[in-house]
Amino acid sequence: MLSEPCLTVVVPCYDEASTVLELVKVVLESPWVNEVVIVDDGSTDGTRDLLATIDHDQVTVVLHENNQGKGAALRTGFSRATQPYVIIQDADLEYDPAEYSVLLEPLIAGRCDVVYGSRFVSNRPHRVLYYWHSVGNRFLTMLSNMTTNLNLTDMETCYKAFRIEVVKSLTLTEDRFGIEPELTARIAAGGWRVFEVGISYNGRSYDEGKKIGWRDGVSAIRCILKYAVVARRDVKRSTRGG
Repeated sequence: MLSEPCLTVVVPCYDEASTVLELVKVVLESPWVNEVVIVDDGSTDGTRDLLATIDHDQVTVVLHENNQGKGAALRTGFSRATQPYVIIQDADLEYDPAEYSVLLEPLIAGRCDVVYGSRFVSNRPHRVLYYWHSVGNRFLTMLSNMTTNLNLTDMETCYKAFRIEVVKSLTLTEDRFGIEPELTARIAAGGWRVFEVGISYNGRSYDEGKKIGWRDGVSAIRCILKYAVVARRDVKRSTRGG
């Protein structure tokens, strides 16, 4: 089992001036982290000025001139990843970098290719927020499971960790929050081994800067149904060599 730093942390970032520097500090405290790739997706609240103050060999900052969405930021971040394992980390401190070891353990042990951090199968601390958000999340996860034949409890979780071979094999197209169901559909279609582990969650309210809304839920339904077909079709094409 690896004991040295082996992780690329990809941080999609948009208007997170209040948390981004603290997030970078906490991420770099993890003994697992070798590389942090922050993709600022057109922030206008001073986030870019703060990112310009970071001077650390392990941190790379990439700037999108215009806001394109989380999916676009992840594609950019994944393209820069170089370490054996890659994890997605939102810049808002809702997810705790101290739990990287929990997500990495089954990957490093060779038992799987992808790990989802579930907010719904854990006895770890959770902030109590919006009931209808949890209902919507569970519905989207159920619909995704029906089309992928996975049995996840939290498809929409930010914390997804991968072997780098998985990340580099994925052809992703969604620019915004539809990236979550697209990732899941393409992982399932590729036959990658998936584990799920429990994590804590310190969710934000809308007053504190939460950005996802009901329109993103509608878009997620569209993406689940779309990639139920597209992901399997693309795998068949690649298998045939064209």
